[in-house]
Amino acid sequence: MAADTRPRRAAPARASWRLPGEATQEFWVLAVAVGALLALGLVMTFSSSFVQSTAETGDPFGIFRRQLLWCLFGLPPMVLAAATDYRAWRRATPLLLLGSLALAAAVLIPSVGIVVNGARRWIALGWVRFQPAELVKLSLPLYLAHVLARRWPRLRRGDLAALLLPAVPLTAIAAGLVLAEPDLETALLLVAVAGVLLVVGGLPVRMIAAGVGLATVVGLASIATTPYRRGRVAAWLDPAAYPDTFGYQVMQAYLALGSGGWLGVGLGQSRGKWLFIPNAHTDFVFAIIGEELGLVGALGVVLLFAAVAVGGLRAARRAPDPFGRLLAAAITGWLLVQAAVNIGSVVGLLPVTGVTLPLVSFGGTSLVSTMLGCGLLMSVARHARRAPARAPVRRQR
Repeated sequence: MAADTRPRRAAPARASWRLPGEATQEFWVLAVAVGALLALGLVMTFSSSFVQSTAETGDPFGIFRRQLLWCLFGLPPMVLAAATDYRAWRRATPLLLLGSLALAAAVLIPSVGIVVNGARRWIALGWVRFQPAELVKLSLPLYLAHVLARRWPRLRRGDLAALLLPAVPLTAIAAGLVLAEPDLETALLLVAVAGVLLVVGGLPVRMIAAGVGLATVVGLASIATTPYRRGRVAAWLDPAAYPDTFGYQVMQAYLALGSGGWLGVGLGQSRGKWLFIPNAHTDFVFAIIGEELGLVGALGVVLLFAAVAVGGLRAARRAPDPFGRLLAAAITGWLLVQAAVNIGSVVGLLPVTGVTLPLVSFGGTSLVSTMLGCGLLMSVARHARRAPARAPVRRQR
């Protein structure tokens, strides 16, 4: 019987898929630090809010439940951003920026924006309220990183026009809209993040000094023309002189931090959250952390943000392209500056601000936008280039 010599079809290849990039050291450092901050934030949100939540609604889990829902809502976008190629976002950056700026302008319209504590910063969609300024904090660095990456060869040649346009006008527009809400702290944060991008892009030292000086003048003018900001600065210089007004919050934070000692009074045992510290679960959650977990717990939070700094800066340095380098530097700068401002205001190094502690404080739009930014940062880290291996050194005989 003759052998069958007909060509056989190759067996179909097994379906396979692989995430772009790889699990680098930078990725794991960021993933662990971000995950730990999110877990700590959920625990401390409940611990710091159940008294106020019970007093306002009779439900001790009310504020915590909302934070948990926002965290679950932000988790899929963060994981998706971390698992996909960050360069896929470049096409959408113009639309994201235009949409967020349009919302930031719409919030100033009396029939659209909602006034809370004298500031018009929120837009309501049914039972959901969100802050357009939080979206601008993500879309502005995304777009600026995209534009500056396209001009990278010109930036390397020292072309200041390519660096400053349209970065400076766009930052001024975004910061101006946020400042009109009014929200001076977030406006200065936007300027700081844009400044990080310009520095990475090669901004000369003299221009950096001029930008810092201009931002300082605008900040001082805004403080001088607003009574409550003048009160905050006066209370920062001498909080004991305003114990019942502007200095009350920071004095209560000092008492909470001081009573925490080395190891704290114990989780859930804070006295400050019994309606002594205003905004204990938002702006001043770090005071509750220091009281319940002590100096060790407070330093642990600082170390987690230091880990974010290490992972983010290494991801920026080893990014495979200018867009990744700029994006990683901008998001890392955003997280670190915001954390430093929040912690600094709680411990008395800075005047009291309305800036939240990233990933830890209660907040809906703030938490989701920050988680998405962390996902993009982890995506850059997944594509980080490995450090070149060093050749072995031969000993001379």
